[in-house]
Formats: sequence, structure tokens, C-alpha cells
Amino acid sequence: MSDDLSREQLAEAQAARLRRVWATPRGWRYWSAVNNTEVGIWYIVTSFGFFLFAGVLALIVRAQLAVPENDLVTPEFYNQAFTLHGTMMMFLFAVPIFEAVAILLLPQMLAARDLPFPRLSAFGFWCFLIGGVFVAGSIFFDAAPASGWFMYPPLATNKDLAGIGADIWLLGLSFIEVASIAAAVELIVGVLKCRPPGMRIHLMPLYCWYVLIVAGMILFAFPPLIAGDILFELQRMFDWPFFDPDRGGDPVLWQHLFWIFGHPEVYIIFLPSIALMAMIVPTFSQVPITGYGWIVLAAVGTGFLSFGLWAHHMYTTGLPALSLGFFSAASEAVAIPTGVQIFVFIATMATGRVIFSVPMLFAAGALAVFVFGGLTGVMVALAPFDWQAHDTHFVVAHLHYTLIGGMLLPLIAGLYYFFPFATKRMLSDRLGRWAFWLIFTGFNITFLPMHFTGLRGMPRRVFTYPAGHGWDWLNLISTFGAYIMAIGVLVVVVDVVRALRHGPPAPRNPWNAGTLEWTAETTDEAWGVRSVPQISSRYPLWDQPGVLDEMDRGQGYLPDAAAGKRETLITGVLDATPEQVQRLPANSFRPLAAAIFIGTCFIAATFEWWWLAAAGGIIGIGVILGWLWTGTARPPEAAMMDVGRGLTLPLYASGPRSVGWWAMCITMVGDATAFISLVFGYFFYWTIHAEFPPPQATGPGLAWPGIAAATGLAAWAAVLAARHTNRTGRVMTARLALGAGAVLALASIAAGAAAILTTGLDPVVHVYDATVWVLVIWTALHLAAGVLMQLYCLARSLAGHMTPVHDIDIQNVALYWHFATATLAITMAVIGLFPLATG
Repeated sequence: MSDDLSREQLAEAQAARLRRVWATPRGWRYWSAVNNTEVGIWYIVTSFGFFLFAGVLALIVRAQLAVPENDLVTPEFYNQAFTLHGTMMMFLFAVPIFEAVAILLLPQMLAARDLPFPRLSAFGFWCFLIGGVFVAGSIFFDAAPASGWFMYPPLATNKDLAGIGADIWLLGLSFIEVASIAAAVELIVGVLKCRPPGMRIHLMPLYCWYVLIVAGMILFAFPPLIAGDILFELQRMFDWPFFDPDRGGDPVLWQHLFWIFGHPEVYIIFLPSIALMAMIVPTFSQVPITGYGWIVLAAVGTGFLSFGLWAHHMYTTGLPALSLGFFSAASEAVAIPTGVQIFVFIATMATGRVIFSVPMLFAAGALAVFVFGGLTGVMVALAPFDWQAHDTHFVVAHLHYTLIGGMLLPLIAGLYYFFPFATKRMLSDRLGRWAFWLIFTGFNITFLPMHFTGLRGMPRRVFTYPAGHGWDWLNLISTFGAYIMAIGVLVVVVDVVRALRHGPPAPRNPWNAGTLEWTAETTDEAWGVRSVPQISSRYPLWDQPGVLDEMDRGQGYLPDAAAGKRETLITGVLDATPEQVQRLPANSFRPLAAAIFIGTCFIAATFEWWWLAAAGGIIGIGVILGWLWTGTARPPEAAMMDVGRGLTLPLYASGPRSVGWWAMCITMVGDATAFISLVFGYFFYWTIHAEFPPPQATGPGLAWPGIAAATGLAAWAAVLAARHTNRTGRVMTARLALGAGAVLALASIAAGAAAILTTGLDPVVHVYDATVWVLVIWTALHLAAGVLMQLYCLARSLAGHMTPVHDIDIQNVALYWHFATATLAITMAVIGLFPLATG
């Protein structure tokens, strides 16, 4: 009895220390929180707020189109309303809500204390909030973008026609896209490195697979849009002619860069909602998912194929017949892995006994709606049909059937399913059923008639239309349905608000699910899990009796916080073997401050307040450096730590075993994608011009690019030498190598600048000159970032934070320099050698 009592007392003392370390700050310090439990909720609430605002704009659009010759709103406001509606739904709701839900769910699903970079999650949220308010709020000042959510030139590049709204769209969304990429890095590393021991990669919950796939897609889809935004804004602000045919540019390049992002984004939106379905369907069928391996392969295949059909949106731009055939075939082929995922859900329901609760009701409705949208997708994938339906309401109807069936309905299913997890309260079954039928019925009444208005020739994006074309009563029905659907959404909002105040307390695991997120206590604990379990099943709560009790009693790994630090377990990528205990940074206002100052840089640039933009950027970088200095790579007080169950792990790791190394590598993959997109632009111009470079081009020659490449390679070698000499204990030599590397990198920047400044290249005269300028500036900025990193490592070494043993900083900087050097080499080859090879 005394032994039992002492064990119980020990467990209580451990829980008290964990509770103190992971406590959420109160009062005004609450906004310094970086826990996934807080940041995830902030993200979700903000995303839904933008969704509701965008929905109001949609109702205004539908009211304007209810009858012919309507003058409810002005043409200018109508253009702003439909542009902002599409922009907010795509950029401020559909993608951010995936990241928001993943930040909230993923740590608990992986039995982790938190994701590996909690301050990065907080920074991403504050960037999203600031950028979103900036873009959405523009409509109250008659300054919202009005050229469509795709911002096609030449309309959007013309300052007189597009106004400042286009700049708000470009710079505001670029700021938000940076946050999206940051969240993607966090989620990828979290899935790969923060799984519980035993959860091998083939035992991960399907939701984790989808998070991994979609976050990877973001890394390859968003950077081309960022590259396009750069070219677009350079033309608007400085008159560089990337999309001006009179000076060698071409507006079709924007379409390529936009849709290389835009069509994968449809699946970036779709797959996370399928991930929610993959958790809901087995739970309410009370059987494991049928065909686990098939659905994983299908999700990977969908993600892969989605990048091969961007020109699906460009059939009317004059593409060659061979290209039309290829992209049409790719568009048809993506239906195969998509269909596999749908059939897996149907098979799972067929093998179990389905409980049609509210989440399952929304999930079933989603399957029906999405399948219908997929059928019309097969139709518009055929070029001859698309030529007839292009830019009509048929396409609008197809888009909404796909997105609402593939994203919104599963998301509401996820809301009803995970609400007890997030709030410890239950939503109303009666109100949920009312909401479903109102939304489902209203949606079909709204968008089914749009197929017929489109087939009857009604163009999209029109302010009004004449009577007598057979569109009148169909539009009136669509408007009526939109307001029915809005009432259904309002019922969901009322249910959520009511439940937060008066909802019944949720029991633990109210749905009898089998995955680890339902191990969350019914009390509000911020520590993630009481202790980390050993996993041997895809559905531990079903297949491992006693695992929940072991976790609650602190009999798993990391049952304590004896050092008073936030800690989580880091495991191997494939087999989840324990490798390290990671110390996580505590709550801080630095992510908020960094977002404010970096946001100031983007917003001030929108209005061409260059000094304020520069000041915001410099201060923001300084805040980030302070955040890194105090919150990452801190040498621990001991080399090893007892994590329970007789296992001892290191408190410090560098190189491929560290999460920082993985984060740097993943970030640079996204960065390289943006750079390749700029290089793609160079060769796109080469393919459309008989002579590129043009005969009158004067530079940049071979000498200066060669000097830039040679000094840049020497700087890279200096960084590698610094890494090696530091590791072998020759600290002074490493410091000298870092200093020499910084000087050589600056010399490379100077040589690159000379290549464009001394050879007569004028970026306003011709697109060739402008493209060379962009490539050189991009490379110079990366070398400058490398110099800053070298100096940071030098300062860390002088301060004693970087040693031969504790060398995360130099390991990660060396990894960065691999990518920066490749960027330099490719740039100098393109601008220096390629003209000689083609001349």
C-alpha cells in the first residue's frame, strides 16, 4: 500500500511540475502564448471569421444577380466584392484553416507535447491575422482589389485601371503566403520527427499522411505564385515589362505561374478535408479504415498529378494541340486516385455498422456533392467542351461543387467531430441536423441552376445582364438558395456560440474513436499528453488495452518536467526510434513583434513608403535574430536525460538528427522552387522570341558573372571549412573562416551588381534586361542572408553558445549555403553562359 501511495504521490508531483511549465499565461500576457492549444484555436477562429465575411460578400453578389438590370450595388463595388470573396475564400480560409486545424490536432494525435517550433506557429498566425485584416479591410476604404482573385494582366498591371487594390492583393497575400510556408515547414517536421516511439511511418493516422502530403504540396505550389507576385509588383511599381508585349513581355507567363499554384491549390484544399473524413468514417463505422495502403498511395498520387495539369485553366490561350492533349489527359488521370479515396470510404462504411451522427451526416453529404463536382470536372477537362463553357457560370458551379463538397462540408463535419476535443463541450445534435439540411439543400439550390445558366451562355464576373436570355428565373433560384445556405451556416455559428457558454460537458472520447487525439483530458491541460506512450497499432485506443491508463499515470516517456523546461520527444523519420529530447522555447511576445514589423515592411511598400518599409524590415529581422538567439540551440545543462522506462536520451543533437536541420532543408526546397520559377520565366521568354537575348542586349557578358561565381564558391568553401574546423576543436580557425566567408560573399554580391550595372542593362527597356536584373537581385539577397548567418555563427561562437559539441548553428548555415551556392551557380550560368551557347 505504501509503495502504491508513493507512486501516486510521485505521479502527482510530476503532473504539478508539468502543469506549471506548460501553463497558459493569463491577462495581457495571454497573447504571448505559443502553445499549439492556443495558437490553433486562434487560427481556427480567425479563419472562420474571414469565411463569414467572405460569405457576406457572396450574398451581396447573389443579391445583385437575382434579377436582370439590377442596380443594388455599383459596378465598382461589385468587382471588389466578387474579387475579395474569391481571394478570401482561397487565401484567408481554405488553406489557413487546414494549417489551423493541423496545428491544433497534430501534437495530440502524435502524443507529442507540442510541434517542434511553437514560436514559428505563433509567428505564422500573427502574420496571417495582420495580412488578412489588411487585405479584407481594404473594401471599407474603396481600395479592395477588383480584377478577380487571379489578377490577370494587363488589367491588373495597369495602375490607372486596377488602382492600389492590386498592390494590396499582391503584397498582402505575399505576406500571408510566407506564413503558410512557415506553417508547412512546422507541420512536415512535426509529422516526421515528433511521432511517439513505435509509430512507424506505416502506422501513422491517415490524417498525418495527408498533412505531410499537403504541406509538401504547399512547398512546391506557393513559391511559384510568390515568384509571380515579385514580377507583377516590379512591373506595377517600377515599370519593369514582364507582362508587356511591347517590350518583350507576355501576360501568359503570369497565367503559367499563377496556375502552377492555382490548380494544385484545389487539391491542397481538398486533401485536408479528405483527411478529416479519414478520421470520421472509421470512427462512425467502428472499424479500421479499409485499404490503408491504397488510400495513402492515392493521396500521394493525387498530390503528384495535381502539378501536371495547371494548363487545365488555359485551354483558350492558344496552347499547341500537343499541350492541350497532355493537360487534358492529366486532368482526366487525376480522377483515378481521387476515386480510390472515395471508394475506400464507401468500402469502410460497407464493412462496418454506420452510425449517422451529425459528423457522419456532413461527411456523407460531402461525398455526394464532391462526386457530382468531379463529374463536371471530367467534362471541363475536355478541351472542346471547355472552349464552350470557359468563363461561364458552368465553371463557377463546377468550382463550388468541388470546393464546397470537397472542403466545406467535410470541414463542418470535422467541426462537430472535434469540437469536444477542442472545447470539452458538445454541440447540439438537433441543431447540427438542421444545419446540415439547410446547407445541403441551399447549396444545391444555389449552384445546380448555375450549370444551366452557364450552358445557356451566361458569362461569369458580370455586374448585371439583360432580360430575355433565359437566365432570369435561374438566377433568382440561385439567389434564393444562397440565402437558405447562409441560414444553415448561421445555425452552425449559433450552435457553436451556445455550446461554448451552455453546452453539456463532453465525456472523454465521446465517439469511441481509436486514435490518440482522444486521450486528451476532459480538464483543460496545456501539456499535450501526460506521458508519451509506446505505440504498436494504427488505432491504439482500440487495439492496445490499458494504453490510456498508462499515459494518465505517467508510465510512458517524459512523465516529468524536473528541469522546469518545456520538452518533447524527437524520434526517427521512418521507424520512430527515440533519438533526442528537444527543449522547446517558452511563451514570448517576439513572434508577435516580428510579425508586426515584417508586416509593416509589406504594408508600407504597398503605399511606396520606402523608408518605413526599410525600417520595418530591418527591425523585424533584428527581432527574429533575438528570438533565435534566446529560443533555439541553447546548450543544455547536461548531455543526457532520463525519459522514463529505463531510456536515456541526449538533450542536444545537430545535423540530420536535429529538427532544425530538417526545417532548414525543407525551407530551402520551397525557396529553390521559387527560384526555379524565376528561371522558368527566363526560358519562357526564350521560347516565345525568335532572338533571346535580343540583338541590342549588351550584357552581362562572362567576366563579372564568372568572378561572382568564383568568389561565391570560395565563400561556400569557407563555410564548409568553418564547420569542419569547429567540429575538430579548432575554434579560432573556424572563426577566421566564417569572417573570410562573409567577405568573399560580399565580393560575390559586388561582382553580380557589376554584371548588371556596368554593362548597360536597363530593366525598363526590355524584358531580357529586367529578367537578368531579377535573377541577380534574387541571388544577391540570398548571399546577403548567408553573410548574416555567418556573422550570427561568429557571434554565437564568441559568446560560447556554439562549440565543437554544440554546433547546430554552423551545421544549419552550411546546409543553407549548399542551396545558396546552387542558386548562384545556376544564375551565373543562365545570364553568362546561356547567351554564348545560343548566340
